[in-house]
Amino acid sequence: MTVAVTGASGQLGRLVVEALIEAGERPVAIVRDPSKVADLAARGAEIRQASYDDPAALDAALAGVDRVLLISGNEFGARIAQHTNVLRAAERAGVELLAYTSIPRAEENPMILAAEHRGTEEVLATASVPTVLLRNSWYWENLAGAAAAAAATGVLRGALGEGRISGAARADYAAAAARVLTGDGHAGRVYELGGDQALTGPEIAAAIGAGVRYENLAEDDYAAVLRDAGLDADHAAVLADADTGTAKGFLEVTTGDLAALLGRPATPAAAVLGA
Repeated sequence: MTVAVTGASGQLGRLVVEALIEAGERPVAIVRDPSKVADLAARGAEIRQASYDDPAALDAALAGVDRVLLISGNEFGARIAQHTNVLRAAERAGVELLAYTSIPRAEENPMILAAEHRGTEEVLATASVPTVLLRNSWYWENLAGAAAAAAATGVLRGALGEGRISGAARADYAAAAARVLTGDGHAGRVYELGGDQALTGPEIAAAIGAGVRYENLAEDDYAAVLRDAGLDADHAAVLADADTGTAKGFLEVTTGDLAALLGRPATPAAAVLGA
């Protein structure tokens, strides 16, 4: 069986490839720039070059592939078309399973981040290739920069309200994806994936360190804080909107799907964010 991972030079993709190698597979790592994954090639991965915008290159990259993980792209506004390119190439290649990294409750999630995931899932629903949705909640690493600042200042700011984040380490989601790619019985499944801890803002602050407190802000005020920290206006707006979506419950996941796929508890916040 040949398993491929798109976006394999990214933070999640690299971890999935590493998990597959550790499981005894010789995965195909599909990347735009092979020089970024020379270390994975040295460990046994087969490197194939393609971008989400190049159907011909995707056809070549997916030739002979049995299962593929489509890791969602990061070019906002272009992602549905790019993901569709990968899907169509997978169909032409006769891939037997395509897994896609999405977001919790994508069909109803109001976050800006969710819109293109929802659109992609709608395209995947028309696919001739069997699919599986990996709806990943937050990576604790997404909060690493804020945690470092909070450890230094004693204040973690956000717009989470009373909402909870069912976070996990990025490596947890990668390991779960590797299990799906190498296991059986996953076609047609929708996995709502989140950690065992569903933490509020004050609980995340406590996981960062003793003496760190959480300060809740309005969405616009939090976006201003993010801009002051150096983020561009669009990025700040997306992250502040994600906090508002969290306040509405859209990053709280209670299915237990992640722990079930891993066969162990997910990584706690303090292990990633603790000072």
